[in-house]
Amino acid sequence: MQAIRERIREARGNGWLGEVEGLQSSLDAATAKLNSLSRAPADGRPQLVELGMPIFTDHAPLPTQEAELPEHRI
Repeated sequence: MQAIRERIREARGNGWLGEVEGLQSSLDAATAKLNSLSRAPADGRPQLVELGMPIFTDHAPLPTQEAELPEHRI
């Protein structure tokens, strides 16, 4: 993380605003990831993830009848 901070300082000093923005985004993402990992339980057990209930907006298609399938000849 220190290396990214040094690169941000260098980019600011050189006036590379786009580089500063990209590096800052990377630093923010890395910090958020480390924070989320530090809040995770350290006992090694997998944690439950709430996926929510699926919502179906239309009906499933009816199964195709054998009579509607094309004939295959050898």
